[in-house]
Amino acid sequence: MIELSGISKTYRVARRPAGMGNALKSLFSREYTLIPALTDVSFTIRDREMVGYIGPNGAGKSTTIKIMCGVLTPDSGTCVINGRVPYRERIAHVRDIGVVFGQRSQLWWDVPVADSFELIRDIYKVKEDRYRKNVNDLTELLDLGDILQTPVRNLSLGQRMRCEIVASLLHDPKVLFLDEPTIGLDAVSKIAVRKFIRRLNVERGTTILLTTHDMQDIEALTQRVLLIGKGKVLVDGTLAGLKKHIASRKTMTIEYRGPLPTPIEGMMPLQSDDGRLVLSFDPSEIPVSEAITYFAQNTDLLDVSVSDVTTEEMAAKLYKEYNL
Repeated sequence: MIELSGISKTYRVARRPAGMGNALKSLFSREYTLIPALTDVSFTIRDREMVGYIGPNGAGKSTTIKIMCGVLTPDSGTCVINGRVPYRERIAHVRDIGVVFGQRSQLWWDVPVADSFELIRDIYKVKEDRYRKNVNDLTELLDLGDILQTPVRNLSLGQRMRCEIVASLLHDPKVLFLDEPTIGLDAVSKIAVRKFIRRLNVERGTTILLTTHDMQDIEALTQRVLLIGKGKVLVDGTLAGLKKHIASRKTMTIEYRGPLPTPIEGMMPLQSDDGRLVLSFDPSEIPVSEAITYFAQNTDLLDVSVSDVTTEEMAAKLYKEYNL
């Protein structure tokens, strides 16, 4: 169980004008600016839950994760994870959590992956039989058997990210924090990582908090979303509920042969290419069945698909709604 209540954090940042003279002056006298990173942040994540934590750059996502990891101490409020306060009981706390930062590595650059795993085992004091079982199971699930003896610097980004995930799970954490776990990965690697994360949540019951700008990760992995902006939690709801809140309209894509078909009155064209037309419409005014029947009867229809608002569109409209 993750419980945050009234968490606030402010950074004190030194400021000075450019120039050598100002640099010398700053050695003796500095001006500081207070920047609020988090303001009264509160939420609860239940055991075995997988939650998306989204927001623009500078919203406070990384600060929140650092507090939950015990790296930072909040100015006020309480954070309790599995009955512990992270920044007061760091040694006991880190035994129960795993962290993957997409832009930082916990692997040693010049040594084989297996050596990094061995060192992590010693840091967490994982028993040999438990360590061997976890390495074998995790490397098989993520198809890493051929690269364990390869230095990290010789791995592709996708291979390294899969190794980072294994490294964070060697000690069987109850909670996993994922910060941009698929950043820079190709489509095949992203699918493999997402499939593994889902399996981890289902089979091991791992509680997962996912922070990402890739809305396809959110769509594929989570049902609940927390939106943070300007240091405050603005939205806490289901993905389906947020989509319904943002837009009741649907998008229809038709592929056709011949002249451009004329849409039904009330349909809004979004994109028109040779042989392909994308339209937006309100299903309460134009039923989906009526729209499909109309195009089937009035054009040489090759294919048709109807979808709700995409997760990317949902996020963009939420950012605009809250002026982020």
